[in-house]
Amino acid sequence: MSESQGRAGGARYQRSSGGLVGALLVTVLAVIAFVVFRGVIRDDAPTPVRAVDYVTAVEAARADQQLLVLAPDRLPLGWKMTSATYDDGPSPAWHLGALTDDTKYVGVEESRSSIEDLVEEHVDAAAERGKDVAIAGETWQTWTDAGGDYAVARSLAAGGSRTESVLVVGTAPEREIRDYAGTLKGGPVPAAG
Repeated sequence: MSESQGRAGGARYQRSSGGLVGALLVTVLAVIAFVVFRGVIRDDAPTPVRAVDYVTAVEAARADQQLLVLAPDRLPLGWKMTSATYDDGPSPAWHLGALTDDTKYVGVEESRSSIEDLVEEHVDAAAERGKDVAIAGETWQTWTDAGGDYAVARSLAAGGSRTESVLVVGTAPEREIRDYAGTLKGGPVPAAG
């Protein structure tokens, strides 16, 4: 093969470890510049949690007259109600979710399910029952899980022979959850007919 045939196949260039290191350095600097640029222009401001009008939700749920629909008359100072839902039908269920002033979660779950079913669904299938506690003159069960959730629960008489269960669960300190449970009040439920 002649020299002219070798050049026709493509130009050759000198390879050196210095050139390789230089190319690697340019690539790394380009990546760092891109990351810094993205960090400067990125808008990572946290999305504020929206508060809900839980009073209207409580009134609408109580109008169905299937559950007591437990809720506080007013929230503790600095707390924000973030969710309020009522599922009507043959298995009515009430949910009320709040964030404390320290942005810890506290939720109320109420239905005609057993306490154990509520605990399994909203705390943990492997939740452990603790000692009963007195809250606002009533006996409540306590439950905890390995993830740090704490809950109090009890059964309620709701209109004649009907019973329902309520669970107050969250990541807030135990005292706050118990105090909050003591503020919950329900509406009238007519006797089953």
